Amino acid sequence: MLDLNRTESEEEKINLDHHHANYDLDEKSNLRYGDWVTYKSHSSKKVRISRPESSRAENSSREPQDADYPSLNYQVEGLILARFPRWEYWKLCLVNKRCSMLLKSGEIFEIRKEIGFKEPSVFMLASGETNWWAFDREFKYRRKLPDLPSDECFPFSDKESLCVGTHLLVSGREIDGLVVWRFELATNSWHKGPSMVNPRCLFASATCGTTAFVAGGVGIMPNSEVYDTAERYNPDSRLWDPLPRMKRKRKLCSGCYMDNKFYVIGGRNENGELTCGEFFDEAKNKWELIPDMLKDDPVQDYHSPPLLAVVNNELYSLEASSNQLKVYLKKTNTWKQLGPVPVRADSNRGWGIAFKSLGNELLVIGAASSSVSYSGNSMAIYTCCPDPDAVELQWKPLDSGRNRLSSFILNCSVMVA
Repeated sequence: MLDLNRTESEEEKINLDHHHANYDLDEKSNLRYGDWVTYKSHSSKKVRISRPESSRAENSSREPQDADYPSLNYQVEGLILARFPRWEYWKLCLVNKRCSMLLKSGEIFEIRKEIGFKEPSVFMLASGETNWWAFDREFKYRRKLPDLPSDECFPFSDKESLCVGTHLLVSGREIDGLVVWRFELATNSWHKGPSMVNPRCLFASATCGTTAFVAGGVGIMPNSEVYDTAERYNPDSRLWDPLPRMKRKRKLCSGCYMDNKFYVIGGRNENGELTCGEFFDEAKNKWELIPDMLKDDPVQDYHSPPLLAVVNNELYSLEASSNQLKVYLKKTNTWKQLGPVPVRADSNRGWGIAFKSLGNELLVIGAASSSVSYSGNSMAIYTCCPDPDAVELQWKPLDSGRNRLSSFILNCSVMVA
């Protein structure tokens, strides 16, 4: 019979030998091999029922089962998990420690970068919200980011944002001065810093892969000088490096990355509105001026920085005064109109509008135009695949009011990782 009085160890294995136990687990009880049972003696003990050696030998010739095959090595496992939709990554922390570390260490994003597997996500702060939100490309899923642990001044300050690699950088003002907060996708957490070489606000920015650029802007001191300085951010080293000075001082300008160059366009300085643009050529480590790049744009009082986006290496602009989409013709330094967009950029002189590149599409978010049926004050979201030669662009609505955020967008950035 089965002896449950042995006390050799706290978690003792009991071999059931059918020749003397005369006890069939499979037919006469609810117990199975591998189950744990508690038996009574001078102290309660926990034992595990294991299959006898003779039984193991009898089954050695059986067909192999799924569990008998060797597990995947770490390299193959990483290549598989890297292809999971990024929106499902939170589940990896629930699988095992290996998967959790693959995510939290950022290794899974390095694998994605090596194999060229990328997905865009939209990070947004809307009017009336205290938290940032992250959306997938189709705006079918969203999640609220953790609270940003700044002081009480930061939420009410003007902010600029940009994404680079797996970092979302948000620049704004705290009581002690201008700061940069960094959200890291891998750890789902906020971190303070690093500060720019020249802390600034109202600056232009652009991203190329794992490099970000900022230029221009102004300090926070009264009558602060408008900057002509620029710098570059590396998310791997978490450091800012200074770049050569621009040809013009400018604030309230916009940036983009095109033709392997960082462009800074428009803005204003002590001499008034700027219609020129300029670009930084990394290969030559110098800036080149582009006169009259915005010469045909009507000037409005207190207007936003130019609304710019690059798709398929073509530069597009949303003209706030007319709600017209335009494409830049590089050879002639002119702009061509492509038709209206389905949101109202003119209602607030371009402020509160998100106009971004989303892979091979243009993304525009704001208050819906009067020609579009849209209920309430919720944000309207549209995308289109722009074609400089198209007679009419086809805008595709997303979300259908499901994400009930304000139509006035304070900050919006696209992360591709």
